[in-house]
Parts: sequence; C-alpha cells; structure tokens
Amino acid sequence: MEAIAKKDLLEITFLGTGTSSGVPMIGCHCEVCRSPDSRDKRLRSSILLRYRDKTIIVDTTPDFRYQMLRIDNDRLDAVLFTHAHKDHIAGLDDIRAYNFFQQKPMQVFATKATQKELVREFYYAFAEAKYPGIPQIVLNNIESVPFEVEGLTVTPIRVWHHKLEVVGFRIGDFTYITDANKIDAPQQELIAGTKVLVINALRKEKHISHFTLSEALGVIDTLQIPEAYLTHASHQMGLHEEISRQLPQHVHMAYDGLVLQVPI
Repeated sequence: MEAIAKKDLLEITFLGTGTSSGVPMIGCHCEVCRSPDSRDKRLRSSILLRYRDKTIIVDTTPDFRYQMLRIDNDRLDAVLFTHAHKDHIAGLDDIRAYNFFQQKPMQVFATKATQKELVREFYYAFAEAKYPGIPQIVLNNIESVPFEVEGLTVTPIRVWHHKLEVVGFRIGDFTYITDANKIDAPQQELIAGTKVLVINALRKEKHISHFTLSEALGVIDTLQIPEAYLTHASHQMGLHEEISRQLPQHVHMAYDGLVLQVPI
C-alpha cells in the first residue's frame, strides 16, 4: 500500500472582517456597534496567509498597521490586492517597516487597473527622485492565469463589485472572495471543488455591489462548498452570535483573529 503524501498547511488569519466603515461605525449606537462581544468588533477586511516560512497579506486596509501589531507579525513577503478601493489599499505606506527590517522591497501583486490607482495614490513611492524612508515596492501583474507567489500557486478569480472587476484568489483548496455581488459562470468553475471558501456577505437587505446574506448562501449552495466563512459584514448584518445560530452547519461568520488551517 502506497504511503499517502503529507500535504502542506496554509494558515489563514482573519485580520479584519468588517465593511468599509468598520464595526463599530463612527457615531452609531446600534446594538451591534455597542456589543461587548469581541466578535462584533470588525476591522476592515483582510487576511494573512502563512505557508512554510513565508507570509503574504491580501489587501492593506486603513487598519493595516494595527492589524500587524495586534498579531505581532514581524515578517511580510508579499502583498496581494483585490482592488483599489480605499478600504483595501490605504495602509500600503506602512510596509516601510518591513522594508527597513527585512532590507528588501515588497513584492506587490495587482491588476494593471489597481496598479494605476496605487501609483496615483502613493505617487511618492514611484517617483523617479525618491526621498529617504518611502515604501519600496516592486509591482507584479495579475492577469487571468495562475501565478506564483513565494512558492504558492495562486489562481485569480474575477468577480464583479457592481461594475468594478475585483480579484479573488484560490490557493489549493482555499478560495477568498471579497467585495462581490456577481460571479460569472466561467469564474464559478474556477472556484468549484474548493473545500474552504471565504465570501463577502454585507447584510440581509439588498445592496448594489455586495452579496447579501442570502445571496452568499446561494453561491455556497450552488458551488457545493463543504465549509464556508462569511466576511466583510456591516453592523446591519446583526450580532455575530445571533446570525451564527441562523446559518447552516457548514457556514460560519468569520471574526477578527480567527485562524484556519487548510491542507494544500
């Protein structure tokens, strides 16, 4: 009998699971924003991936610095960007600390459209005449084919955020989709077979550019995903504990600090 090859583990840490305004939302006094449950405290959505001795982040939110300090993360090898909305790119300047301690530029992976916005937003990092202390960045293109990042094969998944194309990522049996309200059939085929799916679910009511709770559950059901986690939730979604009780057994509300391990 042949020995079964031992698979490597991909470790996923949820750095933030909230929508663009975060939870609690400034000025709001609803029961979710006032909740004492730590799972109802949601920074802007991002995940950290650890594979062997490498560390990769998906999106640098406005909370990036605090997210790194909160988990005491002292190494970062690459950044993957889903799209260029402010709640997903605003923290990029703080990679300077990793440049300094690791003595190398940061490998950043993004579509041409997202790169254009990064260059516009962080123009000083890409200027010909650079002053000391600015972020050191090497831009890498995300196209429509799988690409390699620090030993991992990453398959881009193109989804729609209203009329904006956003990139999700599949690594082995793990897929991460955020800021979407439509996934075309060919892209659904790229997700099919995923064992663990993270997908955005903003709230219960219809929204122009995000999946609702029922829509996200519909995607999970259609693709027959065995284990799924909901992210990018607003305070309008409701209390973590109450929503969790309403979900199918194989679907969970993600929360900041949650750590998963997926064989790849």
